[in-house]
Amino acid sequence: MVRMTDLPPATQTGMANLECPSFETKPFVSGPPLAKRRIAVVTSAGLVRRGERPFVSGEADYRVLPGDLPADQILMSHASVNFDRTGFLRDPNVVFPRDRLKELQDAGTIGSVAATHYSFMGATDPRMMEANVRAVAGRLKAEQVDGVLLTPV
Repeated sequence: MVRMTDLPPATQTGMANLECPSFETKPFVSGPPLAKRRIAVVTSAGLVRRGERPFVSGEADYRVLPGDLPADQILMSHASVNFDRTGFLRDPNVVFPRDRLKELQDAGTIGSVAATHYSFMGATDPRMMEANVRAVAGRLKAEQVDGVLLTPV
């Protein structure tokens, strides 16, 4: 990840002035305890399967990532001068932590890991993404996923 001091001054100023939402300390949803939840990953890292069309900047679509997809078949198409992909190249779990989720499942911390996960392209206008986000939410519900780990990039 790039340091603020390494960014151009205009980008530093813009990021420093972004509004940060505040959240209550209690969950705003109900459901089973974590040890009984099925968890999926939804990422904005622009991940695609090898051979699949990469994301382009501002694309509002999503990609489906099977949970058993070999790590060498996962590519990151998110590109920015402000983003360092070194961590992902060393360990895809940095943005797609399915191995860590499997460990949590094996330890009984979470109920299970979903068979399917989803990737969007970061730095996209959320208003353009709404229909696709709703489609993914429907798919997650159909797959009985009741917890999502969001990995923003």
